[in-house]
Amino acid sequence: MTGCENVKPRRKSENLWLNLLFNAVIPAVILSWFARRTLLGPKAGLVVALLFPFGYGLYDILKRKTLNSLSVVGFVSTLLTGGLGLMEMNGFWFAFKEAALPVVVGLAIPLSLRTRQPLVRTLLYNDQVLNTDRIQNALEMRGKEPEFERLLAWASWWLAVPFVVSGTANFLLALWLLPAESGTEQFARQLGKLQLWTWPTTVVPAGAAVFYILFTMLKGIERMTGLRGEELFHPAHAKSRARETNGTGRG
Repeated sequence: MTGCENVKPRRKSENLWLNLLFNAVIPAVILSWFARRTLLGPKAGLVVALLFPFGYGLYDILKRKTLNSLSVVGFVSTLLTGGLGLMEMNGFWFAFKEAALPVVVGLAIPLSLRTRQPLVRTLLYNDQVLNTDRIQNALEMRGKEPEFERLLAWASWWLAVPFVVSGTANFLLALWLLPAESGTEQFARQLGKLQLWTWPTTVVPAGAAVFYILFTMLKGIERMTGLRGEELFHPAHAKSRARETNGTGRG
């Protein structure tokens, strides 16, 4: 009996982009634009925004029989953002809001290891990019599944660090840059300055840390499976890369 005959059927991986769209992007757009008083209003806007992560999470429970961790994070972060917005908060509470989302995501990543759908599989080890079927087959044939699970646990705990650190940095930046009362023109200018400072102080360092964790995880997968380079990625990505190479060669 060959190793391929022992491969267990796995659930179809869900679409990462739909996940992010329903659980993060659409709620954020509704709270930022459509929840103004001239459209939905803040209270109705919060309810509509919450419907998207709630509905997507409920669909996952009914369709895939699993709790969507990203939907839980999206619902909590939307509730925090919209709820605090209704309170016309001062700089301290706005700073709390700025820190809430990355901290909630950061803490949820390792905690989700106890669920059937760890967030690390959604954020890093995702079938939209990686050829997870091929990787899983190689892991099973080499008996490396326990070591691979330890690698995912390592990635989860370290992936939490840049989120929590960036949330803490956002909190301190907001306290420093938002002394004015919310709703004033001065507060709006200070908010723009906060968004500008966020990129060099939190977004870029956090992005670099996530890239390093992903790079280290891929190297670990290569070592465990014996696969190299493009063999780790989904066939569609490999074919696209091959077409680009051939086109360059003909030119």
